[in-house]
Amino acid sequence: MKHAYIFPGQGAQFSGMGKALYDGDAAAKARFEEANDLLGFRITDIMFEGSAEDLKQTKVTQPAIFLHSAILYECSPGLIPDMVAGHSLGEFSALFAARVLSFKDALLLVYKRALAMQRACEMNPSTMAAVLGLADEKVEEICAGISDEVVVAANYNCPGQLVISGSNEGIAKACELMKAAGAKRALPLPVGGAFHSPLMAPARDELQEAILGTHFSNPRCPIYQNVDAHPYIDPNSIRQNLINQLTAPVRWTQIVQKMAANGATHFTEIGPGKVLQGLVAKIAKEVTIDGMS
Repeated sequence: MKHAYIFPGQGAQFSGMGKALYDGDAAAKARFEEANDLLGFRITDIMFEGSAEDLKQTKVTQPAIFLHSAILYECSPGLIPDMVAGHSLGEFSALFAARVLSFKDALLLVYKRALAMQRACEMNPSTMAAVLGLADEKVEEICAGISDEVVVAANYNCPGQLVISGSNEGIAKACELMKAAGAKRALPLPVGGAFHSPLMAPARDELQEAILGTHFSNPRCPIYQNVDAHPYIDPNSIRQNLINQLTAPVRWTQIVQKMAANGATHFTEIGPGKVLQGLVAKIAKEVTIDGMS
């Protein structure tokens, strides 16, 4: 019996996130204030009192979710993971929990990642769409058939739920083809760009320098990484996978399947929202699932 700790990604933010933690725990408050100093602006003001629109700012969303997850994990005594994983951005929270990255290094990398992704979005107008009710293989086949535009499978969230990513024209074309192939829904998402696609190459190249210049320690437990769903304990491999993550798909379905196959019987989501709990329930019906937010 093994306990897996999992960490959410972008989209989990909400106004008021982290406030109870800040108000109720002196160590948590100190960490949040440290983050304000490191970032050079009071992100806590936006997290606690900002509107949904305020929280959508790229420079806010990603560090806010990381801070909520990482500080909640750090300030919850007795959490000893047998394995960890995070969905996209959540992989940085998982690396902090596994003691691969320090709090400062993880936060600064997340912030640099957010800004790099924003710049890449401005360079290449692009988007994503959710496809429901089609087999992964069919979605991949349709994407591959659109040769004049960039369209790829980006998030393997759970069986029957896949997110595609690409150019605006490519996504529009793919959505029509998905519906024609029998998809229950093929719905463009309100995001600023084609995350986890080749269009994020400028962000990957920009972030690579920062990642290569950051110290990665040996993890306290295996981390199952987005790019191929395999567990890793070698810092150099973990570093390279984190670089590749920006242009590679998030293989969440495969991560949960592999964790369960490797003995995980209890999954705990740490951070805002319950999205991952819902996905795990659809992927591994036999495991225990709970969360801390």
